[in-house]
Amino acid sequence: MPNRSTDALFQLIKSLHKAEKRHFKLYIKRSSAKEDLKIVELFDTLDKLPDYDEKILLKKLPSIQKPQLNNIKTHLYKQLLASLRDLKSTDTLELQLSEQLDNARILYHKGLKHQALKILERARELAKANGKFNYLAQVISLEKKIETLHITRTIQEKTESLTQEALEISSHIDRVTRLSNLALRLYGWYVMHGHARNEKDETGIRQFFKDQLPSDAFELTDFYERLYLYQSYTWYAFIRQDFLMYYRYTQKWVDLFDSNEVMKKVEIGHYIKGMHNLLNAHFDLRNYQQFEKALKVFETFAQTPTAQQHDNFRIHTDIYINSARLNWHLMTGTFREGLSLVDTIAANLEEYTLYVDPHRIVVFNYKFATLHFGSGDYNTCIDYLQKIINDTSADLRIDLQSYARLMHMLAHYELGNDEIIESLIKSVYRFMAKMKNLTVVEEEMFRFIRHSFGVSPRKMKPELEKFLHKIKHLEKSRFETRAFAYLDIISWVESKVYEKPMSVIIQEKYHQQRKRNYGGKLVKESKRLAG
Repeated sequence: MPNRSTDALFQLIKSLHKAEKRHFKLYIKRSSAKEDLKIVELFDTLDKLPDYDEKILLKKLPSIQKPQLNNIKTHLYKQLLASLRDLKSTDTLELQLSEQLDNARILYHKGLKHQALKILERARELAKANGKFNYLAQVISLEKKIETLHITRTIQEKTESLTQEALEISSHIDRVTRLSNLALRLYGWYVMHGHARNEKDETGIRQFFKDQLPSDAFELTDFYERLYLYQSYTWYAFIRQDFLMYYRYTQKWVDLFDSNEVMKKVEIGHYIKGMHNLLNAHFDLRNYQQFEKALKVFETFAQTPTAQQHDNFRIHTDIYINSARLNWHLMTGTFREGLSLVDTIAANLEEYTLYVDPHRIVVFNYKFATLHFGSGDYNTCIDYLQKIINDTSADLRIDLQSYARLMHMLAHYELGNDEIIESLIKSVYRFMAKMKNLTVVEEEMFRFIRHSFGVSPRKMKPELEKFLHKIKHLEKSRFETRAFAYLDIISWVESKVYEKPMSVIIQEKYHQQRKRNYGGKLVKESKRLAG
C-alpha cells in the first residue's frame, strides 16, 4: 500500500526546496564516483512519485534490483544529509559550532595541535557569547585532552582557567538539565492528561514540582536557566488551571527574549512556543486587547527573515498563528467569520502532514467543531468530532477525547436525535467516568439532559433557568473552569434561556468587557489629569 508518512528517505526528499534539490545534484556529481550516480536516478524517481510505493518504484527503476534497493536508499539518504550540511553549514549557530569542532578534531588527528587549539579558542568564544554551554563543554573537553596528552608549552594560567571553567560549565549544565527536565516532564503530563482533574491530581503535581524545583531557582541569572524556570512554572500553572500564574510566566518567557534579542535567532523555537503560550493565556483570561496586541506582534515576527529561515519554525509559527486566529473568533462569538478560515487552515495542515504531530491535528479538529457548533451547523460539527473520537492513532489528550464526546452528544441533542441521545448519554458518561474526567458541571449537564426528555416544551425554559443557576456559580471554581474552557456551556444555556443564538450571547459579553475596559481607562486618565 502507498505510504507517504513512514519512509524516511521519501519524507526527506519531499521536504526539499528547489534550491536544495539543485545543490544536491551538483554536490553528488562533484563528490561521487560514476557508479554512485544510481542514487541520482533513485532521487529523481522518488521526487516524482506522489506517494511511496516500492512496487511502482522498482518498475520505474529497471537498473536497480530489489535486493540492492535498501543499500542504495541508505546511501542516498546519507548523501542528501551531507549535501544539506554543506549547503546550510552557516545557517545556525549549532551547525557552525559543530563544524568548528569537527575541523579541530581533524587537525588534531593530523598532528596539527596548535592549529586545532586556535580553532577551539574561536569556538569557545562563540559558544560563550551565545550561552551554548553544551558545545562549550565539548570544546573544553577537547582542549583539555590536547593539553593533557601533549606538550603545547601553554602557560600555567591557561590550564588553571580551563580546569576552573570546566567546573563552572559542569555546574551550569547540571542546573539547566534539571530545570529543562522539569519543564519537559510537566509538559509531557499535560499532553497525556490535560488539566488537573481533581484534588488528587493537584496534590500530586504540586508535590512533584516542589520536589524537583532547585532551591536556588530564583537566584539564577543565566538565559537558559531562566528560560527553563519560566517554562516549568508555565506548565505547572497551566496544568493546575491557575491561568493568572500561567499568564505571568508566559509573559516572563517572552520578555526574556525581548531583553535578549539575539536569542530570538539562536533559540527561535522557544520564542515561538512562548508567543503561542502567551496568546493562549490571554485567551483563557479573555484579555481581548492584550490578545490582539500579542497576535499582531507574532504576525509581524512571522514575516521576518528569522522566522522564515527554517521550514520547521516557519510551519509552526504559521500553525500557532492560525490557532490564535481561531481562538479570537471563539472568544468573541464571531463563529461564522471563523468558519471562513477553516478550509485554508485544513489545506495547510494537509500540506504540513510530514511536520505536524497528531496532537496538533486533534486540537484543530476540536476548534473546527466548536466553530460549527457555535454557528448552529451541528451536522458538520459532528463530522469533525467523529475524526477525534475515531482516531486511535493519537493516544493523547484524554480531556479532548472526553469533551469531543460531550459536544458530540450536545450536537445530537440540538438536532433532536432523541433515538440515539439516551445511548449517547450512557456511553459518554461511562467514558468520562472511566477517564476520571467528570466535574460537577458535567454531572449537572447529564442530569439536565436526562431530565429534559420528560419535560414539555412550554416548561423547558424554567428548567433551563434552574440548570443555569446551578452551574453559573461554578464559573470561578478552578477545577470546574476546564469545562468552560473546552465548551462555553454557560453561554450555550444562556442562549436557550434568552432565546438568542449562542454567537450573539458571546458577542454581547465581548462588547460589554470592551466597554468596561474603555470606561476604566477613561477614569484613570481623568484622575491622572486631575492630579
